This record gives sequence, C-alpha cells and structure tokens, in this order.
Amino acid sequence: MTVAAPAAVGDERCGFYLTGVPETKYRARFSSDLDELVELIRDERPDVVVANQIEEAPALRVALMEAGSDALLAGYCHYLPFSFSAGGQLLMDPSLNDAGLGRSVLLAFAAGLAACDRVMVHSGTAASWLSAAAARMTVDLDAKLRVVPAPRDERLVRDPANAKPEYSAGAIGVYNHRLYAHYGTEQFVDLARHLAASGTVRLRVMDLFGPRRAERKSLADSPERMREQLAALPHVQIVSDRGDRVRYRNLLAGARFGIAPFRPGCPWSMSVIDCQGMGLPVIAPRLGWLAEHIDPELRFTTPAEAAELAERLATHDEFHSVHAKRAYASTADFTPTRVAARYLEALS
Repeated sequence: MTVAAPAAVGDERCGFYLTGVPETKYRARFSSDLDELVELIRDERPDVVVANQIEEAPALRVALMEAGSDALLAGYCHYLPFSFSAGGQLLMDPSLNDAGLGRSVLLAFAAGLAACDRVMVHSGTAASWLSAAAARMTVDLDAKLRVVPAPRDERLVRDPANAKPEYSAGAIGVYNHRLYAHYGTEQFVDLARHLAASGTVRLRVMDLFGPRRAERKSLADSPERMREQLAALPHVQIVSDRGDRVRYRNLLAGARFGIAPFRPGCPWSMSVIDCQGMGLPVIAPRLGWLAEHIDPELRFTTPAEAAELAERLATHDEFHSVHAKRAYASTADFTPTRVAARYLEALS
C-alpha cells in the first residue's frame, strides 16, 4: 500500500508519496493536479485507488484513464456535506458553505460518487442519508455502497470489568470534539452552564486545535469564541493532549463519562468511540448516527434531560457501571482486524 498525503502514516510497511498541503478546505476539493495523479498511477501501477477526499474521484478517474490503468476506484465518505431536517429537507453543511459554495461542494461530492466503483461510509445512518441524497441527484449507489466503520484505536481500550477505575475524586464529564459552531457547540455551552451551576459535575473540554493560522480563523472563528466562553465558566477545564496519544488516553481515563456533539449531520464520531472504548458511557442528543449507536437510555432531547443523565452517571455507581460495560461492548466490532476484513471485502 502507498499513502499519498501531506504526511506519512508512520508505518514503515506503507509506501509514501508526499503531496502538498491545501491552503483551505476548498482547495482540497477543487484543485486536483492531473499531471501529478497520472504520474503517480503510472509509477505505482495500483490494483485499487481509494479517494479519501471524495471530490477527487472524477480527477482520479481521468488520471486512471490517461495512465491506461483498470484499477478499481473507491471513495471513502469520511464526512457528508449535507444533512436532512426532520421533514426530509436536504440542508447544506454550514462548514462548507462559505461564499455560498455549499451547493458547489455538494455537486462535486455527487460527481465523486458517480465516478467511483465502490463507495464506503461509516454507518447505517450515513448509508441511508447518502442513498437518499444521491437519488435526488440521479446517482445510483445500490450496487456499490458499503458500510465500513473506522477502527477504534487499540491504545484507547480499557475493559471496565477488569480495569480499576482511574478517574479522580469528583465526577468529570469529558467533551472531546472540535469546537466549531456547526458541531452544535453553542448547545454544549448552554449545557455546560447548567452543569457548572449545579456543581455536581466538572467538565473537561478538549482543545483539539490550539493556536490556528489566521487563514483558518478567517474562514471560521467559532472555535476561539467557544473556547473563551467555556473557559469563563466555573468547574470547566480546557485541556490539550498536545498531540500525545498517551496524554489523551490519560485525560479520558480520568473522566467518568463523555458527552457527544450536538451536530445535526453526524454520520460518525471517532471521539465518541474513543470514550466508549475506554469504558466511558456517552450521553448524546437523538441526532444522526448518535441515535443509531448510543444506548437508548443515554439519549436526550432537552438540556434538562441531558443534565439529568450527566448527574445520574456522576452519582449512581450501579447505573454508571452498567453503561460503562455497554459502552465498551459497543466498540467490539470496531477492532482493526474486523474493520480491515470489512474494508478488503468492500474492495473485492
């Protein structure tokens, strides 16, 4: 396998081809270098090409044709540029709608789907949404759509049945998601205010970005604004793993439960899986994949319900123990070995 990316994957068994870093998320979708792609395909002579940026698939199809390659072209939809309202209305993803580009991104996404021989998504919810959206744009996915979840990180696995609890005195709820507004962070801030006022729960909020470049801030400054609002609240700790997976594990291990994002178009959340693999129950709004995956007893609709669940996990040991075991068990199908088998089957 050869990985073509701005950074190597860190596994010496993989080949590596260095690509440039796109200046913005839009350049990653609209600035394919066909000459470079053709050269890469001629050098590597692949049997399968996987486009992790789905909008790159049409350019890859052209490059395969020009290079005289009959390789299978697969796309992995690690995000969806849309969501659906409760009434079935197709909504643009606000994070990809700067300068009104949302519909162009959606059409480029659909073009990528049409160019692929296989299309992989994380979850059943994502598959349902993708099929519905593609049908509206006359792209038929029936024969090529596969559900292949992302693998859990085996360094972030702790069986609550065998492991001694590592959390410190006082119940800590961890929020380990990006602080963009489109993740529903304002709703989390409201919940944080409620929990901070109760004094029952302390919150540990992960700062996954740290200082960002001015160019990124100009496109979306919500992470900085949300971080400032959260840092001003009592009983709220803003922390960073500083890119260290051991530190990240320790920050999760010291918590009692996790809180899912309030993101309407949530087809998957690796941060939720991180918590669950560590045996942390996760409370979640009844939205998207979260409604598919999270235990029904831990889902909420209103902020009052969310606060009640958080306080119950913080103070009721038996309730917490039951859901810690269920959280850990919910990641059993996401081991690297099982996911790799599903991935290879999808490409066969």
